Amino acid sequence: MDNAGKEREAVQLMAEAEKRVKASHSFLRGLFGGNTRIEEACEMYTRAANMFKMAKNWSAAGNAFCQAAKLHMQLQSKHDSATSFVDAGNAYKKADPQEAINCLNAAIDIYTDMGRFTIAAKHHITIAEIYETELVDIEKAIAHYEQSADYYKGEESNSSANKCLLKVAAYAAQLEQYQKAIEIYEQLALEKYEEMFPAFTDSRECKLLKKLLEAHEEQNSEAYTEAVKEFDSISRLDQWLTTMLLRIKKSIQGDGEGDGDLK
Repeated sequence: MDNAGKEREAVQLMAEAEKRVKASHSFLRGLFGGNTRIEEACEMYTRAANMFKMAKNWSAAGNAFCQAAKLHMQLQSKHDSATSFVDAGNAYKKADPQEAINCLNAAIDIYTDMGRFTIAAKHHITIAEIYETELVDIEKAIAHYEQSADYYKGEESNSSANKCLLKVAAYAAQLEQYQKAIEIYEQLALEKYEEMFPAFTDSRECKLLKKLLEAHEEQNSEAYTEAVKEFDSISRLDQWLTTMLLRIKKSIQGDGEGDGDLK
């Protein structure tokens, strides 16, 4: 069956599902077998969604999964509802990023209500990635990484929490929120990273970070510059890192002070 045939079949399934839903609302049928018709409609919406996926009609697939999710909730099937909202979000990611976020947030609400915080955290990361790559809203990406980290910490998944916080720190620095970035790095970027990767302790990168943190804490721009110069003489810094380090140096010097150079 070609894509057009798959879409036609999907549209027919959607129509049949809608008929089942309307039939379940009648008084007598509501008393006798109303839930059965809702269950049948759920199955039809899901089948339609998968047909739309095969036809690569992502918006239609997302909509069909959403309809199934709402009916699952009507049947008090919270887990099935959340799963369908996630499926909807994954389909919408390919066509409508904002609608993908709406569906994933709906799934998160259900998972947190069920106490499934690790799964909720995972979907907050997905939302953060959509804000990073599709909608380019870094502040919202940060908010979702932070929420994910909170949920992971609550579930004692410290390694996963730290990965999210490192993302927050990197983006905070990009937005020139240096104090926030520094606090996060001081909290975990060295100690935790050294715990996870013992070989990092003796690396030049680790020694550079410690010197930069010490220089920033002491507001010593000369020590800061010397640490960067020493590192760069052996391993060239890339343009992004050079820009970030220069911004931090300017924050130590204060606006208008110094020569605006790292070396």
